[in-house]
Amino acid sequence: MKKVTETIGIDVSKLTLDVMVRTTNIHKQFSNDTKGFKQIITWLMKQKINLDQSLFCFEHTGWYCLMLSYFLYENKHAYCCINAIEIKRSMGLKRGKSDKADAWEIANYAWLRRDELIPSVPPAKKLIELQRMMSLREQLIKQQTASKNLLKGMIDIVLDQVNDVSVGILKENIAYLEKQITSTEKAMNELIKQDNTMITSYKLSKTVKGVGMVLAVQMLLHTHNYTRFESSRQFAAYCGLVPYPYQSGTSIHGRNKIHPISDRKMKSLLSMSAISAIQHDKELKIYYQKRVEEGKPKMVVLNIIRNKIVSRIFATVNRRTPYVEMNKFLA
Repeated sequence: MKKVTETIGIDVSKLTLDVMVRTTNIHKQFSNDTKGFKQIITWLMKQKINLDQSLFCFEHTGWYCLMLSYFLYENKHAYCCINAIEIKRSMGLKRGKSDKADAWEIANYAWLRRDELIPSVPPAKKLIELQRMMSLREQLIKQQTASKNLLKGMIDIVLDQVNDVSVGILKENIAYLEKQITSTEKAMNELIKQDNTMITSYKLSKTVKGVGMVLAVQMLLHTHNYTRFESSRQFAAYCGLVPYPYQSGTSIHGRNKIHPISDRKMKSLLSMSAISAIQHDKELKIYYQKRVEEGKPKMVVLNIIRNKIVSRIFATVNRRTPYVEMNKFLA
């Protein structure tokens, strides 16, 4: 990255963007849309800010910062999209809050770390579309599960299930949701097929025992098609699978602990994947049983298997070869 002589903090909300220039302390609010993005650049140029040596910085706020990321990237303006909790913890003790103050803190955060920050790159637009479809599928699954639970409770108290209006409506709703889920999954598969690298990574990851459609898609999304993380170890730490030492001086010698800040969705999916792999992968099944018999806690062994699955997925994708079970070659 070029030498940074200015950092610009942006506090992102649904409708507005509060922009603060770090060195001059000038602030202005803009709308969170394409018109507002263009106005920001025009305003900064009028303030004689050297945009080639400036770094934009803002918190990751999901969909609200997505269009801003694409605008800055496409117009070749360096920016960093940072996890909100990282910036919050860097602020120290704060007794008040305002959008203007938050924008200044973000700009100051970027200024203090300007030599170590790496400019962000937005995910491919097909990945964003895939993420929207996956979010829709999750909502449909939740609605279907709620309807099934309600139906199960109703059946216990309804005498005439065939002619009961409520039971009939719920059954129709469940069937309709099932069709919608199937249609969404079909559309997701069609979208993945449109990108050669995505379809290759998707198919390779599914060759690992315990990896199904949902986990394979979520791996694509969370790793930005395996470009966001440098190694499987880094991704495992992001998911909260890597234990860290807990000790200090001569008085504290605790066991290694997993950090509570993690991607809980991925951690949960990998847990289910590990349970499935233990049942269907002979090598992992033997490993699990052996370590448990040795006295290792079951959750600790399960976490080791989660790490093994992540390592296998990254290995197959990086090598561009499907996973092969080693026990097939054993006598």
